[in-house]
Parts: sequence; C-alpha cells; structure tokens
Amino acid sequence: MNPEKIEIFDTTLRDGEQVPGCKLNTEQKLVIAEKLDFLGVDIIEAGFPISSPGDFQSVQEISKIVKNAKVCGLTRANKKDIEVAAEALKYAKRPRIHTGIGTSDSHIKFKFNSTREDIIERAVEAVKYARNFADDVEFYAEDAGRTDNDFLAKVCEEVIKAGATVLNIPDTTGYCLPEEYGRKIKYLRDNVKDIDKAILSCHCHNDLGMATANSISGIINGARQIECTINGLGERAGNTALEEVVMIIKQHPDLNFFTDINSKMLNEMSYLVSELMGMPVQPNKAIVGANAFAHSSGIHQDGVIKNRETYEIIDPREVGINESSIVLTARSGRSALAYRFKNIGFDVTKTELDFLYQEFLKVADTKKEVDNDDLKFMMKSFTQKIG
Repeated sequence: MNPEKIEIFDTTLRDGEQVPGCKLNTEQKLVIAEKLDFLGVDIIEAGFPISSPGDFQSVQEISKIVKNAKVCGLTRANKKDIEVAAEALKYAKRPRIHTGIGTSDSHIKFKFNSTREDIIERAVEAVKYARNFADDVEFYAEDAGRTDNDFLAKVCEEVIKAGATVLNIPDTTGYCLPEEYGRKIKYLRDNVKDIDKAILSCHCHNDLGMATANSISGIINGARQIECTINGLGERAGNTALEEVVMIIKQHPDLNFFTDINSKMLNEMSYLVSELMGMPVQPNKAIVGANAFAHSSGIHQDGVIKNRETYEIIDPREVGINESSIVLTARSGRSALAYRFKNIGFDVTKTELDFLYQEFLKVADTKKEVDNDDLKFMMKSFTQKIG
C-alpha cells in the first residue's frame, strides 16, 4: 500500500503569535512565511484579519509572496469576519477561509448563551457564506475535545453539506488522552455522512503535554491534516510542534504516512522563529533543542562514539544539524575525553589518557562543562611535566 500524505497546516503566524511577548511586525511575518513556503508546509495560517489593521495587512502581504502553500485566514462564524478575511486573501494563489464556532456544552452555555440547534444554524450559515469567497473552506468546532461525539458528528455532517472542505477537530484545552482523541476522530470517520468529501484535521494543544501524541493518534485514526507550529508555540502551554510530528512520521515508516516537509530545514526554521519572536527554545526540546543531540553521560558517549545509532534514533543531519555533540562533564568517561582530544588535534595513548583523565576529573568537578580551552591547557601542562 502506498503511503498517504499528511498535510501540514502551520499556524505559527496565528496561534503561535498569540503567545505573550511574541508579537511580530509585517516584515518579520513575511520572512517567516517565505521560509515556511520553502520548508514545504501545505497551508500557512497567516493570521486573523479582522483582529487588527496590522494583522489584515500581514495576511494580505503574505498572500502576495507565498508561491506554493495555501494561505489561510481565520474568522469567527459571522459575515463581517468572513468578508474581511476574503479581502485580505484576495491576492493568494490558493486561499482558504477558516471559520467556525464552539461546539461543547460549556461553550454553548457560557460563551454563547445559546442552544445546540442555534450553533448548527450559525455554523452552516458561516460555511455557506464563506464559500461565496473561496472554494476551500475549513470549519473548526472549537472545544471539540470536550464536545459530545454524537452532536459533533451532526455538526460535521451539516457543515459538509454546506460546503466545508476541511473539518478541524480541536482539542482546544489540551484535555484529551491520545486514545480518547483517536476514538473521536474514528467516530467521525465512521458516523458522518459524506465524510470522504472533507479532510479531518487535528488541532491539539499541549496543556497536559499530549499535543503531539494526540495528533499522531488522530492521523492513525483517519485525520489527514495536522495543525501545528514551529517550536510548539501557541496559547498557554502551546500547540503541536511541527518538527515533532514531521519526524515521528519520518522515523516510523510503519505508519505509512509522509509529509512534504524538507526536514533538513527544521533546525534553521526553529532558530529563525525563536530569534524573531524572542522566545528561546528549551534545551531539552525534542528535535530542535540544544541538547537534542548532545551526550554527557560516559556510558552514552561511549556508545555514540562507537555507533551513533546506539543512543540516537535520528541522524542529526536529517534535521539540519551537522553532528552530535559530545559534552564533557564530570559524568564523562575516558572514550569521550580521547574523542574530544582527537577533535582538537591530539591523538593520546592509553597511558597518556589515564593521566589526563585524572586531571580532567579535577577540572570537571569545578565546572558545568569542560571546553576545548581547558583541554588545551591540560595538554600543555602534561607536555611540560613530561618535557
């Protein structure tokens, strides 16, 4: 069976920018959007056009420069939002309008003071109106993660009739367990009439640290689009991290999926977004963190030096990193020390290494990390002693 494509919907410029302190100007957004297009994302959610004049301008300018990806604008389920989004997207080669409404009982009661029947009516009206401006209309059922499955299926069925081409099933609060979210997607696949006329999409938040797992569970159970951000940026604890789902799919061919992402650009993409948004990437972040391919334990270092695959499931070059990092600390062993000495031009014998290792441990106990300057000083002192 041929692998199936999973479309990557990047919302770094919309959901990612909602992180406090991560505001970007139009020029910065254009830099990121162009790089996302080169990266190979299928859809770029460029912003929420009605939210501010600046966001409208950004969506409009992004629409002009993106050559390959679809450009998407977010709206609420009302005509004015949709009209403004359509205007912002008028230059896009492949525009998508993303409209929707909350569907959980909590949202219906407390956010809208409404009824299920009214929510369906508003959802259908929004999708129908959006189809006047774009052939590609995505509908989001906000808080789908906590929405009753029977009602969610009914909403999906009605918006498909109205012309929705993509159904976004957000775990808005990051509440679902992976098995639970997967069952929800499977339920929709099995119970929504004409479901094959639309693509099911995962939009998962990371409040309980399960965004990536939920998204993977979603595609295993029938979704064919993942909504994600570079570095997992997003509201509260963030969204599904693009680099994580892409590499999971790549490292697990048994899933029988693929994406069009050029994984060798992931590291530079991560760095670009981090720099422009002023949001550091945590060192232990999967795939793109500074420590993702760093080894400091002697046992691990020895294994990696002998064969990288003993402790690394990804070749760092696959994500744009030149090589693994052997970091010298008090936990490092002789093989790591010899390796690092060799890297700076010193091929030490076993006898020399035994002496140098004792000197190394003295230094390592006083520092978090022993660097090349320390090694050169050790070698100079050793040479003078035996000189």
